[in-house]
Amino acid sequence: MNGAFPERNPAFDGYIICGTPRTGSTLLCGLLKMAKAGAPHSFYRRQNIAEWAESWGVPAPGTVSGAEFDTAYLQAAIRAGRGGTDIFGMRLMKENLGEVSGILDRMFPGLPSDKARLERAFGQIAYLHLSREDKLAQAVSLIKAQQTGLWHVAPDGTEIERVAPPQELQYDSGRIARELAALEGYDAAWNTWFATQGINPIRIGYQALAAAPAATLSTICGKLGLPAPALHDVKPEVAILADATSLDWMRRFRAERQAMA
Repeated sequence: MNGAFPERNPAFDGYIICGTPRTGSTLLCGLLKMAKAGAPHSFYRRQNIAEWAESWGVPAPGTVSGAEFDTAYLQAAIRAGRGGTDIFGMRLMKENLGEVSGILDRMFPGLPSDKARLERAFGQIAYLHLSREDKLAQAVSLIKAQQTGLWHVAPDGTEIERVAPPQELQYDSGRIARELAALEGYDAAWNTWFATQGINPIRIGYQALAAAPAATLSTICGKLGLPAPALHDVKPEVAILADATSLDWMRRFRAERQAMA
């Protein structure tokens, strides 16, 4: 891409990718950044707040008041989420929503809803609901990532994100069942939240995103009021990790469930 986008006039100040683990959110974040549609990341994932704050030069919580830290962190997160563009992007998992809302409630007390707090902080927001249709495949993908320590690879096979040394893969039907139920619960919770907040999200399915990333990106940019890059300029930065082991686990799990029925 040459970086020149005519008549950029986004319909929103920003967007929040509302997802659950292993739905292609890293792929989507990379595509949006590539399109100069913000630079989304998980800025309010509790495990990474201190790391983000340090990288942005935000004073540590112990050196300033909580209110000062929250304000400085929010301002830095907005700058980072824009990435030099004219729209803000952020990724938010359902498990972190309550914590973010609590932080914003401290900053902007008296607002009536999560939506009001988020929009007081980030402006007019579009909500992108990223969901994986095959929840069993999602659960298997999550467990494999946890067991191997490998979460993302590049299209050429180069490791992008490894969080632990590799371990031997072990099929565990009970663990799959627990993760499957948890992921179904998270997705249902997002839908309940959208309904109670009066939000009509932009729906993005993992299957379409993985199969046709350029077309999916083009659709999203259009809904955000942004020009999409040329299709030949869209080069996904992560590859699908599903393999023969994934398919074998899914077949085995379904067969066991059918036998129990």
